[in-house]
Amino acid sequence: MNLKYKNGDEVSDSIGLLISILVRYPEVGSTNYDPESRKLALTFTLSQLLDNEPLQQFKNKCISCIETFHYLENRKPNILNLKYSAYEGLTVLEVQRDVETITHNEIALIISLLHQDFANILVADANDSLMEEDLELQEEMIGHALENIKGSTLDKKLIAFREEGRVLVFNK
Repeated sequence: MNLKYKNGDEVSDSIGLLISILVRYPEVGSTNYDPESRKLALTFTLSQLLDNEPLQQFKNKCISCIETFHYLENRKPNILNLKYSAYEGLTVLEVQRDVETITHNEIALIISLLHQDFANILVADANDSLMEEDLELQEEMIGHALENIKGSTLDKKLIAFREEGRVLVFNK
């Protein structure tokens, strides 16, 4: 299935990837794609300020789990960073990954780790309307878009986020 603009033109793989991630994973607040560095950033919001210690523990755990995941898949991530910052009573986590080695299973792993450590304060958009087959379709679209992006060279710097139940994508 290909995503299309309202005018019927096909959406590029990078735009489709960002949209599919936001639709499939309501915990992801925004996604960024930089084609020059081949980096995908996933941003998550926690509804309260956290001290440095639990955030550093989560960072270490998350990076260790991702590295183990890739070891088992016989790969090595090129870019693997996790940053966190505070904004007006909120904590924002950003996971940065390279599009060459990230998979939809890894994104699901990151989401699972966030739920384990921050279930009560992880901000997520309501996702009640999606049925199981819709979720599987979005995962499939994420996988296809990631495969197609691996071979592409020209694309735009993009950011996608949610606003009032809609997914918005902008060219940076």
